[in-house]
Amino acid sequence: MTGLFIPNPWVFLCAIAIDLAIGEYPNFIHPVVWMGKMVGFFNIDSNPNVRFFNGLLLLIFDSGLWFLGGIGVMMIPGILGFIIQVLLLKSTFSIRGLYAHVKRCKVDDDEKMRKAVSMIVSRDTSKLDRWHLISAALESLSENTSDSITGPIFYYALFGLPGALLYRVVNTLDAMIGYHTEKFEWFGKAAARTDDALNFIPSRLTATFFTIFSPKRAFGAIFKYGPIKINGTYPMSAFSGVLGVEFEKIGIYKFDGREPVLSDITRGLRLYVFSTAVILSFFLLLIVVR
Repeated sequence: MTGLFIPNPWVFLCAIAIDLAIGEYPNFIHPVVWMGKMVGFFNIDSNPNVRFFNGLLLLIFDSGLWFLGGIGVMMIPGILGFIIQVLLLKSTFSIRGLYAHVKRCKVDDDEKMRKAVSMIVSRDTSKLDRWHLISAALESLSENTSDSITGPIFYYALFGLPGALLYRVVNTLDAMIGYHTEKFEWFGKAAARTDDALNFIPSRLTATFFTIFSPKRAFGAIFKYGPIKINGTYPMSAFSGVLGVEFEKIGIYKFDGREPVLSDITRGLRLYVFSTAVILSFFLLLIVVR
C-alpha cells in the first residue's frame, strides 16, 4: 500500500520535459480546469453557516475524488500506468506557463500591460500606474513559484501522485473561492485555511531557494516583510530583496527598494529560471533518495 505514495524519478523527469516542451494543456482536457468545475455543483447563495458547510463539503469531495483517483492511477500496471502518471503529474505544476504569462506583461503600452497583468493577479489593475503593474507581475511570479512549482512537487516528493493532486485541488479551490468578499468569505474559508496549511512549508522553501542568489538582501527582506501574510510574503519578500526593487500592493503591504522598471521583468524571469533549476534539482535528488 505504501508503494502507492512513492514518487518515481522517471515520471518526474518526463512530466517536466512535457511541461517545458508544450506548456499548459488545452482547457477542455486540463485536469485543473475539471477540478474547478466542481464549484458549480455547490450552493453559495445561503446564510454564512450553510455556505461554510457547503464549502467544506466541496473541499472534501473534490480533493477526495482526485486523491483517490491518484491512488487508482498508481495501481495501473505497466506502460499505461506510467503514461497516465506522467500526464497527471504534469498538470499539477506550471513552469513554462508561468514564465509565458509574466513575459507577456513586458510591454511598453500601459493598457496592454494592464490586461496582461490582470490575467495573473486578482487585484483591480485598471487604475494602477506602470511601476505598480510591474510590481504586481513580479509579485505574482515569485508567489506562484511556490504555488505552481514548489508546492505540488513538494507533495509529490512526500506522497507521490496522490499528494500532488491533493495539493493542486486545494490550491485551485483557494484561487477560485478563497476571497474575503461577501460571496466567498464563508464558502471559501475551508479551502483557504487548508491551502494556508499546505503552503506553510513550500512558501518558506521557495523563499530559501531565492536567497541563494543574494543571501544578505533576501534574508533581510524576509525577516522584515515575510510575516505580513502567513505564506505569500515569504517568497515575494525574498524575490524583492534579490532584485532590490520595491513591491507594493496598495493598502496591504510595501517592501522597500527602488521603483521597478520594465527591464526588471526580464531580471525577474532570469531569477525565476535559475531558481526553478535549483528547485527541480533539489526535489529530483530527494525523489531519488526516497
